[in-house]
Amino acid sequence: MGFGNEPRGRWGSRLSSERSGGHGESQNLWDCSQNPGSRGQNPGNRSQNPGNRKAGGTGMPKIQGIADIRNTVGNIPMEWYQEFPHVGYDLDGRRIYKPLRSKDELDLFLEKMENPEYWRTVQERLTGAEVPLSDEQLELIQRLQRGQFGDVNFDPYEPAVDFFSHEVRIHPVTNRPADKRSFIPSLVEKEKVSKLVHAIKMGWIQPRKPKENIPTFYDLWAREDPDSILGRHKMHVPAPKIPLPGHAESYNPPPEFLLSPEEKLAWEQQEPAERRLNFIPQKFRSLRAVPAYSRFIHERFERCLDLYLCPRQRKMRVNVDPEDLIPKLPRPRDLQPFPTTQALIYCGHSSLVRTLSVSPTGQWLVSGSDDGTLRFWEVSSARCLRTLPVGSVVKSVAWNPNPSISLVAVAVDEQVLLVNPGLGDRLLVAATDQLLDSWEAPEEERIQPVRWIPAGPEERGKGIRLLVQHGKPVTQVTWHAKGDYWASVLRNPGSRQVLIHQSSRRWSQDPFRKSPGMIQCVRFHPLRPYFLVASQRSVRVYNLLRQELTKKLQSNCQWISSMAVHPGGDNVICGSYDSKLAWFDLDLSTRPYRVLRHHRRALRSVAFHRRYPLFASGSDDGTVIVCHGMVYNDLLQNALLVPLKVLKGHAPTLDLGVLDVAFHPQQPWLFSAGADGTVRLYT
Repeated sequence: MGFGNEPRGRWGSRLSSERSGGHGESQNLWDCSQNPGSRGQNPGNRSQNPGNRKAGGTGMPKIQGIADIRNTVGNIPMEWYQEFPHVGYDLDGRRIYKPLRSKDELDLFLEKMENPEYWRTVQERLTGAEVPLSDEQLELIQRLQRGQFGDVNFDPYEPAVDFFSHEVRIHPVTNRPADKRSFIPSLVEKEKVSKLVHAIKMGWIQPRKPKENIPTFYDLWAREDPDSILGRHKMHVPAPKIPLPGHAESYNPPPEFLLSPEEKLAWEQQEPAERRLNFIPQKFRSLRAVPAYSRFIHERFERCLDLYLCPRQRKMRVNVDPEDLIPKLPRPRDLQPFPTTQALIYCGHSSLVRTLSVSPTGQWLVSGSDDGTLRFWEVSSARCLRTLPVGSVVKSVAWNPNPSISLVAVAVDEQVLLVNPGLGDRLLVAATDQLLDSWEAPEEERIQPVRWIPAGPEERGKGIRLLVQHGKPVTQVTWHAKGDYWASVLRNPGSRQVLIHQSSRRWSQDPFRKSPGMIQCVRFHPLRPYFLVASQRSVRVYNLLRQELTKKLQSNCQWISSMAVHPGGDNVICGSYDSKLAWFDLDLSTRPYRVLRHHRRALRSVAFHRRYPLFASGSDDGTVIVCHGMVYNDLLQNALLVPLKVLKGHAPTLDLGVLDVAFHPQQPWLFSAGADGTVRLYT
């Protein structure tokens, strides 16, 4: 009887033994798939009739009304039935199907918690059914785990019977007379020995030779195809031969091969690799007078090393033009205009100039220095129009980008001064004062993280309109593109570090519930309601309307120093103290699109031009590098970055160089503030 590709067992012989009430293995052929409660209903059947096995029966319980179904596959590995839905056949040849096992982890856990018999339930290999163990079987397992014998009645310490005593006795154990073969030589053995002796005499059997400990060598390329491209014989190149000696190596060379004193001196001053001859020709009167060559062993050793360590092989050379490996970049003359020469120097500060800012019209320039003064310059003439003493180091200045407002934010110590410079159109200056004075205090005083203090008469005469007390040192101020909101960065590690203010309502708020690390600088997005916060190693982009984190940029820099946002809003550059400039494409990835390492020392400031595809970076090495950064409207085309010009002029002072850079809003001009106390204009 065949069952397709199923495993075959001795089920036919097993069937006959079962019907005849056979012994032995029939005890294991018990099926619980169609009667799962047979053992659990009567676990004590075996214990009630312990003589069942001894009498030669099957030892399995007989339940009235239920057929005694047995698996008849025989003694075969049950793994053979692993891919089939059944595990064997009963006495009538019907399949014994496996129980359904569609339980997941939750069902197994509930069964473990609810079924009190779960801990004593095992799976039978012949049927795959779960059978609870009886008390007798559990006791047997526990005895075996303790290292005891399975039979309870077995005594391992009963007195041993010494059948074969160690004492030598007179009479033998058996009194049977000895056989005749015990004292007569064997004829069979005699015939075998004679055959071996004859084979040795004829030389058919040789004595075993002792093994010699000789190392065996084999050909590594013996199985290699010689017709292949990399075949050993086809690619073999013989080593070059030593050139034959010439007249200069003779013991009696012609006079023209001998060196003059000047040539000998020049030969000694040359490098060994540059000498035409590696020896000086000498003349001897006879061959017997030639001394031994001192470098003979050394040269032979080098020759052997060359043959041994320099295997030669033909290489398929690819002719590549080195120019093709360099990306095709446009020439700088095709990318004009960009600043190339130093045009003006703004002198007047007595200490290093830390920050500067340009008015939105491009007519005025403001600079802040460590000498405690704020200076307003006319861009075209480099003339200082006003000097405002503030009494301490000016950390940051920012001119309001709105052309209809004449206002400058100045960070000094723990406060921010809102200054009306009073330059240019008088109507614009008056409108700015009227806008600030039109504020009315609310009926209920609101709790703010800062204090807005109107300027006194003396301060108002200097141009100061408002003082915003922060309580912690302010390191940076920056304006929103519309000119009403501005942000300030505090040096307050672990606590409040960024504040956003509204000038028209004199209202301040803390946008972050917890500080995102040690904040270096912040910027407003020029087009969308995004707020960029640069910490020590990353830049976080927040959506101010949704109040959520939009993106986190990984800079791959050790310490970010400055940040600038492209006027289009989709690209950001970051300068770092480890001489790197990272360009990010916000639509491309959170990793830098390009990392430029043009500066030799730390970068202090970076800036974008509003109209031209230019960006610049200032470093402590005293240089400003201007680069072309074209951003295309096609989203499938990456930005084009080309270095254009290295602008020099600042003298590094106190290990500091260029501290701040800013572009002119309309012209391709660049302003730079240096540690040498000057502000320079490049056109």
